[in-house]
Amino acid sequence: MTRAAVARDALNTARGALIGAAESVPGVSGGTIALMTGVYETLLTSAGHLITGTRIAAADVVRGRGVARSRGEYSRVAWRVIVPIGIGMVVALLAMASVMETLVHDHPETMRALFFGLVLASLAVPFRLAHHARMPGRPEGRWGAKDWGYALLGTIAAAVIVSLPGGSLEPSPWVLVPAGAIAISALALPGLSGSFLLLTMGLYEPTLAAVNDRDLGYLVWFALGCAIGLVSIVKVLQFMLEHHRRNTLVVLTGVMAGSLVALWPWQDADGHKLAPSGDLLAPLLAFVAGFVIVVVLLVVEERLLTRTGQAPRPADGTADSPNRRVD
Repeated sequence: MTRAAVARDALNTARGALIGAAESVPGVSGGTIALMTGVYETLLTSAGHLITGTRIAAADVVRGRGVARSRGEYSRVAWRVIVPIGIGMVVALLAMASVMETLVHDHPETMRALFFGLVLASLAVPFRLAHHARMPGRPEGRWGAKDWGYALLGTIAAAVIVSLPGGSLEPSPWVLVPAGAIAISALALPGLSGSFLLLTMGLYEPTLAAVNDRDLGYLVWFALGCAIGLVSIVKVLQFMLEHHRRNTLVVLTGVMAGSLVALWPWQDADGHKLAPSGDLLAPLLAFVAGFVIVVVLLVVEERLLTRTGQAPRPADGTADSPNRRVD
């Protein structure tokens, strides 16, 4: 293995760790971090091919046909990307669950301000991708009235969802399976936080406790729900990005913007928004730090693309080719 390959694997592991750490914080979307770090579509496309390949293999094995047909789908999975990212996610979730729980509990305004800055600056990512996705009747390089309208709808929908009052559900198998499906769906949707949705169902703290205590009885049912939800939402999003790329990216931009409602630093115990008060310096510095981190990452990425002569992601009019490999 070359030094460049080792560095690439280490970078993808770090990306996965960021995504996993984000998923442990209510109001922060792992999908947003995936978009911010440039691996969102790679993960989504690879997950779609993995799901399709597994479905084909399962059906063919039962019929005695072997797994030959599924190999084509498996070969389109970016394994060198998703494996280190998956490892980083799992390690971060196990290692950071208790740390993030403590930070959010002890410094709620500062932590929310940090992620508010991260998400606000990250809006540039889907916004720029939508710029380069042409559609008939809509010019490349700028948003039209329809784009802003779709984004507004996404913003309103996300703002309503993240403003739902918290509930309290008993963590039984009949509750954990659908809860896991709903929470994992948010992982694939930038702007919606799986942890926040668990919080609205009253299952955030029990789930963190189950991870920290290695409660396998709880985690197995929750993981089953996650598998069901992931299969459903990934295939839908993969289809939308392949056939309705610009509209999908525009709506995702709006969803990310609407999620900022949940990250307003000053809130009461019930999530009601308050005017800034108390120590303002720490939240302000945290906001600026989060915003600057993303801006620096975007500038570095832009310079690297320019230096290597890589063009923006292709846009062929209505959709990316379903056969395009994303590495």
